[in-house]
Amino acid sequence: MSPAGCPHVNGFKVDNWKQNLRVIYQCFVWSGSAETRKRKAKSCICHMCGAHLNRLHSCLSCVFFGCFTKKHIHEHAKNKRHNLAIDLLYGGIYCFVCQDYIYDKDMEQIAKEEQRKAWKLQGRFFPLFNPSVGPSGVGEKYSTWEPTKRELELLRHNPKRRKITTNCTIGLRGLINLGNTCFMNCIVQALTHTPLLRDFFLSDRHKCEMQSNSCLVCEMSQLFQEFYSGHRSPHIPFRLLHLVWTHARHLAGYEQQDAHEFLIAALDVLHRHCKGDDNGKKANNPNNCNCIIDQIFTGGLQSDVTCQVCHGVSTTIDPFWDISLDLPGSSTPFWPLSPGGDGSTLNGESHLSGATTLTDCLRRFTRPEHLGSSAKIKCSGCHSYQESTKQLTMKKLPIVACFHLKRFEHSAKLRRKIPTYVSFPLELDMTPFMASSKESRMNGQYQQSVDVFNNDNKYSLFAVVNHQGTLESGHYTTFIRQHKDQWFKCDDAVITKASIKDVLDSEGYLLFYHKQFLEYE
Repeated sequence: MSPAGCPHVNGFKVDNWKQNLRVIYQCFVWSGSAETRKRKAKSCICHMCGAHLNRLHSCLSCVFFGCFTKKHIHEHAKNKRHNLAIDLLYGGIYCFVCQDYIYDKDMEQIAKEEQRKAWKLQGRFFPLFNPSVGPSGVGEKYSTWEPTKRELELLRHNPKRRKITTNCTIGLRGLINLGNTCFMNCIVQALTHTPLLRDFFLSDRHKCEMQSNSCLVCEMSQLFQEFYSGHRSPHIPFRLLHLVWTHARHLAGYEQQDAHEFLIAALDVLHRHCKGDDNGKKANNPNNCNCIIDQIFTGGLQSDVTCQVCHGVSTTIDPFWDISLDLPGSSTPFWPLSPGGDGSTLNGESHLSGATTLTDCLRRFTRPEHLGSSAKIKCSGCHSYQESTKQLTMKKLPIVACFHLKRFEHSAKLRRKIPTYVSFPLELDMTPFMASSKESRMNGQYQQSVDVFNNDNKYSLFAVVNHQGTLESGHYTTFIRQHKDQWFKCDDAVITKASIKDVLDSEGYLLFYHKQFLEYE
């Protein structure tokens, strides 16, 4: 909308428009009393298709309810030339001429007043005091934000605003290598470009219960401020390194360390140090912790052990921060899963070249595995030790899925790096590897069902950590995504523009994917 607002509301603002608008909000939007809720449930259906859902809107010029999704309200507006309609779930007003939801100060004031009345009728408090209730029904956790007097004063005294444009480089900053610390720098780059983690720290959400000079979360918060300050000179992360050495002593010293090991250690220390942020609440993840680390990175891995005699299934669910995947070329037998040269694709990965794909690795990770006679498990159904099969699947997916390609092999016989190229996609669908999809698996091969509308398990790539060199002597770099489609290579203090081809052609050691759609609880 333009700053002047929508010019088409003037046609509605005649006679008793305020009272008419109040009645619509009272009866069909906020519905504070039991009587109005019953009336809304009975009468609010699309007058063209009879549906209750599909984003119902009410015409502001006459008595007509229509679907927004199926464009029945659009047809009504076009035929009757009634330009304004109101969303019956959230109360927003839509202009069909402007083709956008509009803001009008007078209408907004009426909406807020009727919203408050409805909450009082329901025995609720205004969200300024209780942000856990919402306007459109029990249990919805959102509320409108209004600046306080102090915040308004701060905004007036600090009129300069930082604009984020498509070619903006704010958030890009190099890190000085303090002596074989590229393993730390590459992980810091990935974490500082994790969207929800960035939003958490830049909104000053951490409440420290430790001494700030020993809290890794406080240091990460400061690090985010440094990254998004707009400074272009490389940052020197000496305090972060000192705290890592203090809290993860196995990483202390100037020897080259494993970036994956550092990631897990960093998440563990951050998880322990930000427990005070969760106010003791249980969360909907296997760690039962509401700290920001577990909210973003924790998923649930389901393990099903099936007895080969009685076919009884024993199920356990364990939390995970990352998924480690075996590669071809390792001493662990790798099941060849690629369909071959038939040109078939899954998750956008082509098998024409015969290269191993990330999907292949995930298929192998989630295939049934026969445990053998040397690993018999006592079956609760047979009450005796029997042979069994074990299968891993994803019970709950994290917001950020980190895949660790096991390139470093350490065994009694050899220590080496596995350089096998693994093709990975920009977009990844995890549906085939969910526990709910297990029934669709036959003989270890997933029969993919086509559901283009199911976006719950779809991810987008946003960071890739690579390792160049050998096991004894190597170097870590990171590709990170800036905005929607710009990629940059972070090589300690040096940051250069990269192409999508550069990213997808890279060897890949740690792959970071972010959920495309988030469910708010």
